[in-house]
Amino acid sequence: MTGARGQAGDDADRFRRAHQERALVEGPEGPVEIDLTESPLRWLASRKDAAGRPFLSSTEVEAGERFRRDFTLAGLSPRLGATWAAPVSGGRPAGSGPDYADVVVAAKQRLDRAIAAVGPDFASLLLDVCGFLKGLEEAERERRWPLRAGKVVLKLALGTLARSYGLGETATGPARAPAIRTWRAPAGDPG
Repeated sequence: MTGARGQAGDDADRFRRAHQERALVEGPEGPVEIDLTESPLRWLASRKDAAGRPFLSSTEVEAGERFRRDFTLAGLSPRLGATWAAPVSGGRPAGSGPDYADVVVAAKQRLDRAIAAVGPDFASLLLDVCGFLKGLEEAERERRWPLRAGKVVLKLALGTLARSYGLGETATGPARAPAIRTWRAPAGDPG
């Protein structure tokens, strides 16, 4: 019986993976594999505006995905079942990477800073769409907004979030750094 169950599990996993668009995205603690098709933000990013340009800019998408990563790492995603893994305690070798609790706390702090930066009106929509992965139609219905209003408000929220993260469409700064003339201390300086 175990063989049949194992085969069914393998088939289900193969089927699930065939219908996902998986990608590695760089997180603060290393690469994380995500399914791009589960995000309403990625769906909206694939849409074009009236002029044929992407509705969301790459920085708006990056800001929303960064928000989503921190939301997930902070442990705020709802669990659909029990966690059967044994709790992990100390005894890890030194230098083996960040402690799980540190990762969760750091993600929660980044998320709190982002929420404070965008304000409560934008934060609730960002939490629903980027965190809880609700569709825009559902978010509009819950807020009793007119159709397609969520799309515009989400774009404004993502723009504000991108600015709070310091993301921009173009690199800014001097064309090149000033030349370094010497590495030596000035004459007469003992230091």
